[in-house]
Amino acid sequence: MNFFNNPNRIPESYGLKTAGGLIAYFLLMSVLGLGHHHDLRYLNVFIQVVGIYFALKKFKKAHGGHMNYFRGLVTGVATGAIASAVLAIFLFVYMSINTAFMQGVIDNEPMGRYLNPYISSFAVALEGFFSGFLFTFIIINYVDTDNVNDPVGESK
Repeated sequence: MNFFNNPNRIPESYGLKTAGGLIAYFLLMSVLGLGHHHDLRYLNVFIQVVGIYFALKKFKKAHGGHMNYFRGLVTGVATGAIASAVLAIFLFVYMSINTAFMQGVIDNEPMGRYLNPYISSFAVALEGFFSGFLFTFIIINYVDTDNVNDPVGESK
């Protein structure tokens, strides 16, 4: 059993896969010269939602078709957090190396004069974490989860 097939490492596995998709999309937009179109960043939402959805689907399959609501919530949020953290680390390195890109961000953003690779990558990580939490919350309500057991102490 390798890392990507381990049922105990689903958030890490799908977080890295999602981060790979986000990084590939970022690099594709950079190569095509479309990095300055802010509207294209909304496709990151699609990539993150797909990654979280497949992580939840894998979790359910790996656990015999059962998924507790809160375990699913933790799995999805962890997947989004890992993907966002890896993307932020990549962007920090990219902006540190490619100073022209960082200067373009500084010149074109309203609060750009306050930005540097540290702040920019932290903002990406924070935005990704909270959007991952929101997407997980939405997705988990559409995925079939197990019913809650009868409360302890109740007699029939």
